[in-house]
Amino acid sequence: MITVTDSAASKVKELLDEESDESLALRVAVRPGGCSGFSYEMFFDGEMADDDKSTEHGGVRVVVDPTSAQLLTGATLDYKDGLQQTGFSIDNPNAQRTCGCGQSFS
Repeated sequence: MITVTDSAASKVKELLDEESDESLALRVAVRPGGCSGFSYEMFFDGEMADDDKSTEHGGVRVVVDPTSAQLLTGATLDYKDGLQQTGFSIDNPNAQRTCGCGQSFS
């Protein structure tokens, strides 16, 4: 399952609070596509499947489907807010190579 840093959990919690919907969780998924074969997808989701994997980090529920969970084992979701980089990033030890834009991997 994916690990969420404190800074990422804090930012997700802030965004979830703006939604004002207690049923929402952060869904992290891996989908076919992108320059290198797979791309990451993150969105707020209120619908959970019986076989979804769920965990909580810093008051934020994170949900991953079983197929994505296999590709995200050991991965870390982080959030940076600075001059050099702003936004979410996933450090995935399962990625053998990434594309130039950093949005997809294989």
